[in-house]
Amino acid sequence: MDASFWHNRWQTNQTGWHERAVNPLLITHFPSLHLPPGKRVFVPLCGKSLDLGWLLSRGYAVAGAELSELAVTQLFAELSMQPNISEVGTHKHFHGEKIDIFVGDLFDLSREVLGPVDAVYDRAALVALPEAMRVQYTTHLKAITSLAPQLVISYEYDQTVVPGPPFSVTSDELYRHYSDSYTLTPLAHIDVLNGLKGKCPATEHVWRLEKRPV
Repeated sequence: MDASFWHNRWQTNQTGWHERAVNPLLITHFPSLHLPPGKRVFVPLCGKSLDLGWLLSRGYAVAGAELSELAVTQLFAELSMQPNISEVGTHKHFHGEKIDIFVGDLFDLSREVLGPVDAVYDRAALVALPEAMRVQYTTHLKAITSLAPQLVISYEYDQTVVPGPPFSVTSDELYRHYSDSYTLTPLAHIDVLNGLKGKCPATEHVWRLEKRPV
């Protein structure tokens, strides 16, 4: 699954993952991170998610990484913001009030370019990547965010029925990726209404990840 796959999805408006409302799991469970307003939240593979506007409305600064410039342009339009746009390394940097979105390959984004991160909200990044890329993603994410606490939303379902994305990420897999550095706390699991894409039963899982004490 390469960049052209995602660019094509945005250009042809095949964005079934884009929710038309703020994710209720974010509203319910983000407070469990106990993050004071003013802190900076990183949203990898953010698209034009309405969740970013919700975080801004709660007083947080937001950083995001997104491959599609089209998605980011639409995001700022929906936020009624005119971004300042500059080149930073291999990324195009869209900057607005309390928001920084880096357009380009997430794996080329460095900790220095990204800047400080106080928490990570991962609703659509881990589950968007095939298994072979998830090890690379989680390793990179830990490095560029300095093991900031995370709120992670994942799916579990029969991958043989629906090929993904979104992909099924089991609890065991999540522990393989993160238990070396984080304490993982399951917060909720919810059956997906009408199943995944209407094809098979699926469960959404919400996790809080906190850095293990040294």
